[in-house]
Amino acid sequence: MASDIGTFGAMFSLAEFAGTDSLLVTSVDSVGTKVMVAAMMNRHDTVGQDLVSHCVNDILVQGARPLFFMDYIAASALPRELIVELIEGLAAGCREAGCALIGGETAELPGMYREGHYDLVGFVAGIVERNRAIRGDRIAPGDVLIGLASDGMHTNGYSLARKLFFEIAGLPVDQYIPALDRTIGEELLRVHRCYAPAVLPLLDEIDVKGMAHITGGGLPDNLARCLPEGCRAVVERKSWHVPAIFELIMDLGRVSDEEMYHVFNMGVGLVLVVDEAAAATAASKLSARGETAYQIGRVEAGDRGVVIV
Repeated sequence: MASDIGTFGAMFSLAEFAGTDSLLVTSVDSVGTKVMVAAMMNRHDTVGQDLVSHCVNDILVQGARPLFFMDYIAASALPRELIVELIEGLAAGCREAGCALIGGETAELPGMYREGHYDLVGFVAGIVERNRAIRGDRIAPGDVLIGLASDGMHTNGYSLARKLFFEIAGLPVDQYIPALDRTIGEELLRVHRCYAPAVLPLLDEIDVKGMAHITGGGLPDNLARCLPEGCRAVVERKSWHVPAIFELIMDLGRVSDEEMYHVFNMGVGLVLVVDEAAAATAASKLSARGETAYQIGRVEAGDRGVVIV
């Protein structure tokens, strides 16, 4: 092992085996209960792309370029049509991320899964030179936080969202919501954004000191994972646009600000930490590559953690 437990991706040195100082960076994850929304919509070609994006973003934050991806699909029964849709989504995600879909495993487990339900899990492996691995240890007070906009909920908070929209509010999945300009089902199936196409080239141009993929745990938990001791991130909550889906969830469920920021990404899917002098250039380059970039705060001296003001 070449990294501590608790990082976004696990690192493994190839030096002993290949005579090179490269690190393999791996991650495994699922899309959680988002697959239940896909089942309600009878549309399964997006969750595979979600899965690839989630896993690739997790190793991207350590500077790794994805090499290959593998999947695991389990259900009580696996109709051919379902498998085809899932693999189409996986392939689309791999094409976008620039990695190979090299195989996977399917399992029919009757009695373990309810009819129509399935689980989708993915594994990604990437590579980074040891001297270019991003660990967050060089982050210092005065550094700037750059947030990249999310495409809605990505793959987190779906248990709460499903309960609020479909159980408490009793909405049908095809209910059109004017504030969203789409149906609730279409909104909940928006694809998890993959940041690799925009961020990987930036790593050759800008000294990125740290990154965090904003998934379960939101900004407070995930951003803290890339900070060294003696540094705290101060996030200015009105410095970016919060998508309408989060406002709807907050109003419908009377969810507190604190819980919202711990459960959801709140419109920020990835955070980069850069030197103040490089912040404007980094944001400009990311914007030119199709990302919506915000300066959302800075690093200060203090106890390791995240403060949202």
